[in-house]
Amino acid sequence: MPSILRKLARNPKTLFLVDGLGALLTAFFLFVILMPFNKYFGMPLEVLKFLAILAGMFCIYSFACFFFLSDNWHAFLFAISIANLLYCCLTISLVIYYYQRLTILSLTYFLVEVILVSGLVFVELKILANRQKE
Repeated sequence: MPSILRKLARNPKTLFLVDGLGALLTAFFLFVILMPFNKYFGMPLEVLKFLAILAGMFCIYSFACFFFLSDNWHAFLFAISIANLLYCCLTISLVIYYYQRLTILSLTYFLVEVILVSGLVFVELKILANRQKE
């Protein structure tokens, strides 16, 4: 297991912090960059607002888990992993649905976001799988 995964495996609650910061960054980008400069992106404002609210909810959940959970974090990490995976599926579906309206900038943003969130989901599920082996 690479060293960063080993460090996260030793303190898996850190994943909630990483997840929360990522969700905060997503909400920030959606609210502060994509919405005001929508003419350069093309995704409908209602969709961006919905995605930003979801990211905000994920942020609150992850930070709450980071600060308030002590031992039984497995189910909570699994829940946010599945939520993140569904967020990626939703994002891909919206990109496909609105493809004709989207700019290269928008496609790039959503592609990078899906790649990063999917990577986080992979790490979270790998940590959970390794914990179950112990």
